[in-house]
Amino acid sequence: MPQPSQKLAAALLELKTLQDGGLLAIPGRSLSRQARQALLRAGFLRPVVRGWYIPRHPEDDEGDSTAWYASLREFIAAYATHRYGERWHLGPEQSVLLHSGERTVPRQVHLWAMEGSNQPLALPHESSIFIYRAPRLLPSSVSADSGGLRLAELSAARVAASPTYCRQHPDAAQIAMGSLADASDLIRTLLEGPHPAVAGRIAGAMRAIGRPEVADGILGAMRSAGHAVTESNPFASPHPGLLHAGRPDTATALRLRLLWATMRDAVRDAFPPPRGVASDTREILDDIEARYVTDAYHSLSIEGYRVTAGLIEKVRDGQWNPDGEERDRAARDAMAASGYHQAHALVKEDLVRIVRGGNAGAVLREALPRWHRALFAPSVQAGIVTATDLAGYRNDAVFIRGARHVPPSKDAVREGMPVLFELLEQEPLPQVRAVLGHFLFVYIHPYGDGNGRLGRFLMNLMLASAGYPWTVIPIERRSDYMDALEEASSRGNIVAFAKLVAELATSQSKGPLARPR
Repeated sequence: MPQPSQKLAAALLELKTLQDGGLLAIPGRSLSRQARQALLRAGFLRPVVRGWYIPRHPEDDEGDSTAWYASLREFIAAYATHRYGERWHLGPEQSVLLHSGERTVPRQVHLWAMEGSNQPLALPHESSIFIYRAPRLLPSSVSADSGGLRLAELSAARVAASPTYCRQHPDAAQIAMGSLADASDLIRTLLEGPHPAVAGRIAGAMRAIGRPEVADGILGAMRSAGHAVTESNPFASPHPGLLHAGRPDTATALRLRLLWATMRDAVRDAFPPPRGVASDTREILDDIEARYVTDAYHSLSIEGYRVTAGLIEKVRDGQWNPDGEERDRAARDAMAASGYHQAHALVKEDLVRIVRGGNAGAVLREALPRWHRALFAPSVQAGIVTATDLAGYRNDAVFIRGARHVPPSKDAVREGMPVLFELLEQEPLPQVRAVLGHFLFVYIHPYGDGNGRLGRFLMNLMLASAGYPWTVIPIERRSDYMDALEEASSRGNIVAFAKLVAELATSQSKGPLARPR
């Protein structure tokens, strides 16, 4: 007769098979009854609504939202597809949001379905779905970056969106329209309506974001068809120019440029002016070394959870301890400390290159892969991670514990990182490079692990190269730090993060933090 550990291992294997197939929302019918009961008892599944579950870690607190936000899009997509097949899609406003590269999970997701109930469905962590009974559906499809959600096609969604959309969501509207390759589908949708009032607003919006040729094309097509169109700018205030010579760009690139442009003044205002770097690089490096132990102690990284083959083997062999594998954790901690030391040494070398005249952004572009490899080299040698994990940017989805912001897809990472380097290379103010470089690096989350540590290395490379102190984010301020990053990621407000870094840099300019005991 199978032992309980063998039953749980078999159940975890069923769960892993589903996850490997892309399922993060688990219909109860997809698991055997025995597996479902074993996983629920051990805490590996969490009920969402009747007959539906999401994976979770047994050690997670009941109030931890990580597993839910990691699965929310996939859950909604699977639930809606189960009920309506392909006869549903996200509402037009939220479709435009996702087309614009928005990654923050909304509190309420609006779906359109012809069989909708016009009733909300309550979900965990104060989130919900509202399923609108739509008289007709818009053209829609599932994009690679939507987590399985069906999005109304961008042109159709933009035409169907509220007249006040550009005022309510100016960033998403600008990014989405800036990413349209041409206006053909948009004009066709406007003519089929016909939608002369909408055409006037969209033409005005296109002109406002720097695409006058598209605006003229819309007006010309509508007027040639006999429609009276009055152009009007639907934005409440001007937006920074993001397009190079009016050319469209990817939503990822436009969003990063917009975040930088709209946040840099708040960062500049939060900091005292840089005092200038000392001419003696030895003095700079000695000061950094005096802060090393404290810095290494406080530097943390938090990742999400996924069932692994190693966990299954431990459970099967009866070696899994739900209270924690202290020996394994000690080994991982030792390897992490060793890797941190190796990466820290490289950061100091690259700092000297900048002090001697190198462009900070260009130095980082070349240095970052070396830092990442050094950070995890001891773990590879110890067999804790594989060498292929260090082969470049991540190839899987990642999630930030407790955050509503979901980092972009692997494809968007490859679009976004060159833009981040470009922004760093062009930015003249070191405090802006430090704060926005750190923020956008963890916003993109380019690696499977280590993003927090690398982001803080990036921040301190920029700070120390301009005479600010190597600044430690103490563990006692962890919640302030994470909350400020979440505020910037989910609400576009960088003020709290800029003020936190400026406060810590100012206080630590008087001397290093006390060494941990």
